[in-house]
Amino acid sequence: MSDAERRFTPGLVEVRADGDQTNRIGGYAAKFNKLSRNLGGFVERIDPSFFAKSEGDSWPEVMARYNHDDNRLLGTTEAGTLRLAVDGTGLDYQVDVPNSRADVLELVQRGDVTRSSFAFYTFEDDWAMTEDGFPMRTLLSGRLVDVAPVNTPAYLDTSTGLRSLAEKAGADLAEVRAAAEGGDLKRFLGAPAPTIIPASGQGDTHPLMSVRQRRAELMRRRTF
Repeated sequence: MSDAERRFTPGLVEVRADGDQTNRIGGYAAKFNKLSRNLGGFVERIDPSFFAKSEGDSWPEVMARYNHDDNRLLGTTEAGTLRLAVDGTGLDYQVDVPNSRADVLELVQRGDVTRSSFAFYTFEDDWAMTEDGFPMRTLLSGRLVDVAPVNTPAYLDTSTGLRSLAEKAGADLAEVRAAAEGGDLKRFLGAPAPTIIPASGQGDTHPLMSVRQRRAELMRRRTF
């Protein structure tokens, strides 16, 4: 299993009062099919199936922690004080904030805390290019560790993602890291072979048919 990673979501964390239950906060910890900001030479998107394993296992041992801090526990799936749901937008969470963490509730109420984050292990990912030709990692499956309302995004350690690319490309990790720093990760992703249309020559008994076949092949390759 790879190292745990963290990602941040700019979606609003909000108070979700329900009758007399006024200590409940929640938001989207992750959003599907949204390109992240530049993570250091590549961007990421989360496939809608990414949390399927954790959801199928009833979210085992998932916690809500303020700023991912073990000392600022807010709730757990085991106790039912943290509830998770996947919909067409992403991973939504609701947590009942304990009285001992009333400061977190107040920070959300005042709008000081507006972002969410989630920590995870990646089981499977894929590398490709965006339509603009920028390296893109797609998170396909993994295990959720925690969700967290956070103050500001911390430094994103992308070493696990780069290690994944190095393994898939059969390249040295140090070389991949250097390429990421230089904005040149695309060379590890490969590119379609150039389409070469040879001129009609000796032995080409059906010139018109050959041209049509070559055009069809060219158009087919352009769709990749």
